[in-house]
Amino acid sequence: MAKKKVLLMGKAHSGKTSMRSIIFANFLARDTMRLSPTLDVEHHHVRFLGDLVLNLWDCGGQDAFYESYFERDRETIFRSVEILIYVFDIESDEPEKDFDHYAGVLEAIEENSPDARVFVLIHKMDLVAPEERDAIFADRRRLVEDHSRGIGSLQCFGTSIWDETLYKAWSSIVTNLIPNIAALRSHLDGFCTVSDADEVVLFERATFLVISHASSSRCPSSGTGAFDTHRFEKISNIIKQFKLSCSKTQAQFRGMEVRNSVFAAYIDAFTANTYIMVVSDPGICTAATLINIRNAKQHFERFIPRG
Repeated sequence: MAKKKVLLMGKAHSGKTSMRSIIFANFLARDTMRLSPTLDVEHHHVRFLGDLVLNLWDCGGQDAFYESYFERDRETIFRSVEILIYVFDIESDEPEKDFDHYAGVLEAIEENSPDARVFVLIHKMDLVAPEERDAIFADRRRLVEDHSRGIGSLQCFGTSIWDETLYKAWSSIVTNLIPNIAALRSHLDGFCTVSDADEVVLFERATFLVISHASSSRCPSSGTGAFDTHRFEKISNIIKQFKLSCSKTQAQFRGMEVRNSVFAAYIDAFTANTYIMVVSDPGICTAATLINIRNAKQHFERFIPRG
């Protein structure tokens, strides 16, 4: 069983624990209001895809804790880190102090875990007027890059607990920890072709994060008929909330079908640790798609172990 150490850091009240609770503890966004600030470091072992365990260190963001992180506990905190997730509050009233802490964290990471990948989340973007979000995010990303010591692996996302952006960011993060992701994508492309599907999307069963997807050449990538670039993450958000609603009535979500004159979409339990969505022409028989899904399960179990 593979264990991967993930550091979740940022100033106090930046939203770190809220996003972790939504993704991994099945909280709804509105339920995070009752969460208390993290004190010192909280350790969480989160099982993902069966055999992958995220050793998630949720680090409190108060100034006194940073002093401890940088001095007394420096090696303990920053040693053997696979991924650093640093969260900036877009409405912070102390941006200079935020970047000082960020610079100190990067220095400690370079010293103790030089191969760690770094993800920066510019959080609470819902508090920014929609027409200004792109410009403000671009400006904040530029500042982050200027303070990032030339780190080549840096990826930056604008996020909010109230929409699909949180799922997009965390999907990108966790797929970096899946060792055979390239092979998985290749086989998903093959399944898409054999099934004559327009798109195939693989979701992790517990979190409903997007693991991988494949699209046929028929799918427009630009122009008037282009698909919404956030469609998969929006589906993650919608289905995750629907699953939680089902559980509150003692029902278990198994799958669903959505069909109209333009497309047919099937979401079904796939391997032991995943769900799959197949989008195709509505003229393709439902039974044919379901047979393809059933027949592919055993093949894909080899690439997504049960754990």
